[in-house]
Amino acid sequence: MAEIGNWVIPLLVFVAVFAAVVHKVPVFDAFVSGAKDGAQSTLQLLPTLVGLIMAVYMLRASGAFDILAHLIRPVTDLLQIPPDLVPLIFLRPVSGSGASAYVAVLLEQHGPDSLVGRMASVLASSTETTFYAAAVYLGSAGYKKSGWVLPAALLGDLAAAAAAIVVVNWLF
Repeated sequence: MAEIGNWVIPLLVFVAVFAAVVHKVPVFDAFVSGAKDGAQSTLQLLPTLVGLIMAVYMLRASGAFDILAHLIRPVTDLLQIPPDLVPLIFLRPVSGSGASAYVAVLLEQHGPDSLVGRMASVLASSTETTFYAAAVYLGSAGYKKSGWVLPAALLGDLAAAAAAIVVVNWLF
């Protein structure tokens, strides 16, 4: 079965090139045009992404996530949210790689079959890197103001985090 997986992508590329040749599409010209458009999009998004990445590292290095977790501790205790998950809830909308690294730490500390490990896995899988996605999509569309996009997306992340915690508590 693994051998089939090794051939899927090359086969898809071959089929796409073959279909283009049959339909008399200039394959190389189309490829170069697509690459040029991709490079231009990257250059447009680069300043936004650099600013976002810098902000994430500043928040993590300053201890802002830890302070926020400490401030909302009474609420998380009331809702039976393990304290180790609070930084993940705040980190995931900001940084996918930071959240993945934090999940790896939680899995190493608590184990993948622990309640915290399962909650962290489900939470990381069911939420989005909201600020990154908003920066990319709004930036590529040329929007200067996000309006209700960010509050709605963050509310969705909060709902997904709550659902992850409730479902894992219910199932395990």
